[in-house]
Amino acid sequence: MILQPILDLVAICAAQGIRQVVLSPGSRCAPLTLAFARHPEMEVRTISDERSAAFIALGMTQQLKQPVVLVCTSGSAALNYYPAIAEAFFQQIPLLVLTADRPPEWVDQWDGQTIFQEEVYGKQVKKSFRFPDSFAHPDQVWGAQRIVNEAIHLSRQFPAGPVHVNIPLREPFYPEVGEVFEFLKQPRTFQVEFPTYSLSAESLVTLKQELQGKRRILLVPGQQDSHPELLQVLEELVRTKQVVVVADGISNMQGAGSITLHDHWIGKEAFQNELRPDLLITFGKSIISKSLKLFLRKQQVAHWHIQPDGQAKDTFQSLSRVVASEPLPVLRWMLEEIPSQDSNYFQGWQNLESRVSDALPKLLREVEFGEYGALATVLDRTPSSSLIHVANSMAVRYLNFLGRRAQDVCCNRGTSGIDGSSSTAVGAAFVREGLVTLITGDMAFFYDRNAFWHNYPLANLRIILLNNHAGGIFRLIEGPAKQPELAEFFETQQALTAAHLAAEYGFGYDLVRNAQDLDQALATFFEESAAPKILEIESESAQNEAILKSVKEHLRLLIGRD
Repeated sequence: MILQPILDLVAICAAQGIRQVVLSPGSRCAPLTLAFARHPEMEVRTISDERSAAFIALGMTQQLKQPVVLVCTSGSAALNYYPAIAEAFFQQIPLLVLTADRPPEWVDQWDGQTIFQEEVYGKQVKKSFRFPDSFAHPDQVWGAQRIVNEAIHLSRQFPAGPVHVNIPLREPFYPEVGEVFEFLKQPRTFQVEFPTYSLSAESLVTLKQELQGKRRILLVPGQQDSHPELLQVLEELVRTKQVVVVADGISNMQGAGSITLHDHWIGKEAFQNELRPDLLITFGKSIISKSLKLFLRKQQVAHWHIQPDGQAKDTFQSLSRVVASEPLPVLRWMLEEIPSQDSNYFQGWQNLESRVSDALPKLLREVEFGEYGALATVLDRTPSSSLIHVANSMAVRYLNFLGRRAQDVCCNRGTSGIDGSSSTAVGAAFVREGLVTLITGDMAFFYDRNAFWHNYPLANLRIILLNNHAGGIFRLIEGPAKQPELAEFFETQQALTAAHLAAEYGFGYDLVRNAQDLDQALATFFEESAAPKILEIESESAQNEAILKSVKEHLRLLIGRD
């Protein structure tokens, strides 16, 4: 017999606009599985590996901007969700996490697949709810419905994030033969009117007063979704007011006139005073560039952070004001109110950007073949309409070194781990009509190979695999690079290629080791196909290190003033 409150849970999700469900098989969760699978408005996918399933749901939610439901059985299955839930929390992505559980009386009684599941995700979720374990009283039915509504709204409310509902279930788990599922057509729901964050007239007067005399304003957008209106205002601030905008690759704010190649000079001591702002304004979440972080921490100038709910995030250790508003109205107001900026300051940034922009492509063409230059070639050939999902470690750093991108860029920078990058890209490909291009290193790729272990088509997925057979980033970190244990214990050298994986899953596959083969492979790589394609770029870790250092040295000499 299927419990009606479980059917009501699904009906409430549908009434609240949720359509996508990712579940992993199990018996304890069977009532949830069957209810979602039989609801006519739900699109349900089964992913056997719970860790991969959660990252796939994350990738879907990134694109949909709506919660995706996760369903798993009891025990360690719930623990396998944890990395993706943490990523969703710090990336502010809504997920509705439903974990089936044993009845409370059987917890810690040496019964199978039983762990302590209540509040198992700790501080990595916005809230954890306990679903009723019986429904003998009408208040328990009402309470279950209230919990589902509250959980959905809470996941959406700024800052968005994952919400957990633990659901104890007793046998029987499966319906009787001929049992009909009756979903409520008008389930009990309530709506929440979320606040619109904007500043009062009094606050604007205060901000205007503080802006007087500021002629070296530096705007640094952090990671965020693309926002054409916001980008347009930033471009206007650059063009009409000569405001300096420094935008990492994951900001999706690399507009005309913005600074995108700052990693190549921002750490130089000779430029510290020249580039020092008199006011730093930030919005969005994290940035990639460590050099930029260190530069901004060193300056210790007034720092405004625009954050709708007013949370204080003092990334640069100089926070002086949290502006509790959406960024768009504040920047529009700035466009009207701030004075024109110091042209010498503006031009100083622009000159450095231009010198690197002119020199870098030529340098990459002249060096030996390696992943740095190869990725530059790939990005030049990637359609502007493609979403780029870039893995952590060297992949995202290379992308940042290479400057302005026309494509939308996603990256799991909430926790910045390598786990789940492929699964997140797969989730994006599930719900996005156009191309999704995953750029990943070998360690991240093979770590997450279960991303492809399912039965769903992914014709719009393209994978650029930078395979140096090691965790090459450790060669660039001073500590491990100097240790005799570098190869075995840090780089973790491995001999795998993606050839067998591609054959196993029926993916298109090309392996390239030189510029000529790369150019030939790219001629058709982004064309339509019936299956995903992998372009594996093989290189040596030590050679990549040498190339990166050589390019850095040439640019250092070009820029001068060491």
